[in-house]
Amino acid sequence: MSPALVIGLHGPHDEAMFDKVDSAIGMTPDGRTGLDPRRRDQQDYVLRTVEERGVRLIRLWFTDVLGRHKSVAISPAELETVFLEGLQFDGSAIDGFSRIQESDVLAQPDASTFELLPWADPDEPSATIFCDITSLDGRPFEGDPRQVLRRNLQRAQIAGFEMFCAPEVEFFYFADAGTEPIPLDRASYFDLTTTDVASDLRKQTLHMLEALSIPVEYSFHEDSPSQHEIDLQYTDALTMADSVMTLRLAVRKIAMDSGVYATFMPKPMNGVQGSGMHTHLSLFQEGKNAFYDLDAEDGLSDIARSFIAGLLHHAREITAITNQLVNSYKRINEGYEAPRYVSWARNNRSALVRVPIPKPGKVDSTRIEYRALDPACNPYLAFSVLLAAGLSGIEQGMSLPPEARVNLYDLSRNEQRNLGVDSLPDDLSEALDEMEASSLVRSALGDHIFEWFLRNKRAEWTEYQRQVTPFELETYLPNW
Repeated sequence: MSPALVIGLHGPHDEAMFDKVDSAIGMTPDGRTGLDPRRRDQQDYVLRTVEERGVRLIRLWFTDVLGRHKSVAISPAELETVFLEGLQFDGSAIDGFSRIQESDVLAQPDASTFELLPWADPDEPSATIFCDITSLDGRPFEGDPRQVLRRNLQRAQIAGFEMFCAPEVEFFYFADAGTEPIPLDRASYFDLTTTDVASDLRKQTLHMLEALSIPVEYSFHEDSPSQHEIDLQYTDALTMADSVMTLRLAVRKIAMDSGVYATFMPKPMNGVQGSGMHTHLSLFQEGKNAFYDLDAEDGLSDIARSFIAGLLHHAREITAITNQLVNSYKRINEGYEAPRYVSWARNNRSALVRVPIPKPGKVDSTRIEYRALDPACNPYLAFSVLLAAGLSGIEQGMSLPPEARVNLYDLSRNEQRNLGVDSLPDDLSEALDEMEASSLVRSALGDHIFEWFLRNKRAEWTEYQRQVTPFELETYLPNW
């Protein structure tokens, strides 16, 4: 194993590693981020565009730990100052950010993410910029999910890798936001619904995403009634996490404007499949796809095999992050295409990790597909733990277990155990237990988010356990 691959992502915090990461992202010895020429050029471009296009309002975007979209608006007159100094705000008001006694943080706009908002009033143009959150001394803030992903990507970069990903985002349209979901159609997979409102909503969403510089690969009606899917084109993981956040906002915004409710809840209806966010992943090294090996019989490199092995080895530990809601486990346990079993395969969709067969001559499309994610996750944290788990497999030279060649849903629990196939956690509580014992997840997220996430989700599970559900009332009330 090359020394360059020994990156220490799975053990206790390595101060030397953090020093290397700080150096890689331009941190000066006093902890402040140096403004490199490329970043200065990006900021100058944004300032010129704001002036030339007559932009009246700039929305600074970021997320809380759970992945909920946050925004604060500034005037164009303040933008140059905010670029230089950041925008100070009370972090204790944001879930998972700061405690009262250490509350203030800075929002630092990332000029490379600047976009004009296509849904703004043409007479009063608005724009948006994603922000990194820092402490007042300029250091990356430990409670900022975007900074967490940056740190993990920089660790991978030190090892010579860049991660690219492409998620398949599923969601539902309902007639309203009531507690009884009312689908807009009874269509199914790939159905052509030319006259219904949902097709028009999806078309408007694609145009909106294009205007926001987010390229879409596919879009279609999914298997369940009123369920849809939008597949985004491959790009680097940080840009993709920003794109997922923007997509969720655009889908909801366009639906709301038409009096329709869009939801990324993993399992909103009984008896039909839920919504996943199957995510395709690959690593590139020196501009080449590190998952491809010309000399391998199946074209899959040793790096790819170890990356998959790392994902499988740590799958149970990272599931609380990739599937963070109580409701997420209703989808995982449902028995449709949701991957319940920790396994890999080329064409077997009951496996957790699938290796799609690339088209002839398209070696750069060699990739893997992690199928557990759902669209309610925080994409910054989810991509972080996927990367950490995969790189752990590379670092340790993990061997890939045998491919799952049977439909795992057809096997009994004993048959699965005899094959050495583990299952994902049954519920959020079990997933949190696995996460709490994981040094890899703690290292990937950092102590701040790791501890807050556990506290928050334990409280959510406790509250859920106290609820009397309709199932209990319908099943037990008439008979006991």
